[in-house]
Amino acid sequence: MSVLHEGSEPPRHRGPVRAPQSLAGGLLLIALAALALWLTQDLDQGTLNAMGPAMLPRWLAIGVGLSGLALLAAAFLKNGDRLERWSLRGPVFVIGAILAFALTIRPFSFGGGLTTPGLGLLVAGPLAIILGGFATPEARLRDLVILALSLTPFCMVLFGDLLNLPIPVFPQALTGLFPADWSQKAVLRATAAIMAAVAILVFLTTRNRRRAPVDVADHSGRI
Repeated sequence: MSVLHEGSEPPRHRGPVRAPQSLAGGLLLIALAALALWLTQDLDQGTLNAMGPAMLPRWLAIGVGLSGLALLAAAFLKNGDRLERWSLRGPVFVIGAILAFALTIRPFSFGGGLTTPGLGLLVAGPLAIILGGFATPEARLRDLVILALSLTPFCMVLFGDLLNLPIPVFPQALTGLFPADWSQKAVLRATAAIMAAVAILVFLTTRNRRRAPVDVADHSGRI
């Protein structure tokens, strides 16, 4: 039985495929890119000055597809790892996060009078980030909350303010909490600032809690 040492190359595989894991990853990325391009074929791309709803997902799909082609080529040119067993935890949580985002960002009707409320990016963004984060068993809720409260305001300002994309950002019920003479962008910026401030507060609070036991141990050791 051979043992791989650190820095040694993976064993050679029989046949033209030298890296099965890269081959599988490349095919998956190409399939995802093709699906995204097909779903956005009827959407307007627009221009750089006036971006349409298909601009970002279409070019992101092109980038994903090119990455898949690179992995596909590497599978035949460079030795790599074999396919390993994989758990359903990752796909289940990632797909669940995508579905939760789709069902909450806009009102969605299931038929028979059942419709989900449109909660906008304010709720759909953190929900998708937290659910998707639990795809790994190492995920911790407080870290995911900090990430969600930090990344969502950035997306709100980027898509709703800078790019002026028609993406619902917050529930219409929240507009009554702000002064009536505020514009939609002013409400968006204020909401994003509040979320970012909460993220900083949660981060500082959790960091102080982590340091407290260490400080107590140091003082007790000195005594």
